[in-house]
Amino acid sequence: MYRGIYGASSAMLVQEKTIDVASNNLANVDTVGFKRRISVEKTFPEVLLQRREALVPYGKTSYQPIGLSGLNVVLSETAMDASEGEIEVTGNPLDVALSGNGFFVVGDNAGNVFYTRAGNFTLDSRGNLVTQEGLNVLDGNGSPIRTANANLVEIDERGSVIADGNVVGQLGVVAFQNPTYLRNIGRNFFQASAEAGQPQPLRDARLVPRALERSNVNVVYEMVRLIEGQRAYEAAARSLSIQDEQTGSLITTFGRS
Repeated sequence: MYRGIYGASSAMLVQEKTIDVASNNLANVDTVGFKRRISVEKTFPEVLLQRREALVPYGKTSYQPIGLSGLNVVLSETAMDASEGEIEVTGNPLDVALSGNGFFVVGDNAGNVFYTRAGNFTLDSRGNLVTQEGLNVLDGNGSPIRTANANLVEIDERGSVIADGNVVGQLGVVAFQNPTYLRNIGRNFFQASAEAGQPQPLRDARLVPRALERSNVNVVYEMVRLIEGQRAYEAAARSLSIQDEQTGSLITTFGRS
């Protein structure tokens, strides 16, 4: 294996993933509660390269050491930037923003539980408090919050859901020890993972009623990352092309003997 070709191709793969991550962040700059992703790279340890040679006429194979070579950089994973986005007042009684740590608990009808920072809730046709995607908003016990088709529903600063003046539920809010490692499901939904730890009820969550947390994506920063990734990809592609041409020249020159 040629070191130059392998190095250039691995660099192209890393930059391709970096471009994808930056592009996804930019595409969700207006998504409520979206958390930008960070590409995490790692290097492989050095390995011993050997040249394989066939011994004629014995029909056996020998290996001649060439030297040590690092296997370059690869994309290890993408992680979440858990920093808080800007809080924007909307005046909607069903909107609520989390200030500081914590995630709202939501779930589907199959019993799957998800976590989100998007507090732009609404009511479905049966009077259940749901997300914009139709997932049930759960209380601290994991049960859907029902408003019984009340005329006026609002959420206060303590997370209480008030329907026609009566408290009908309490928003479930949890925290994780390492939220960076939550598994991203869709645009602004997450699932627990072993690395993130188990969800713990957050009793002192700071809520801002009639407001929403916007995406924490910095457009200028992501544009710079995107441009840098594209230029690095082009440089690696040129390097690969040069390595390929040199290999072809070597084969043409010495392959005749």
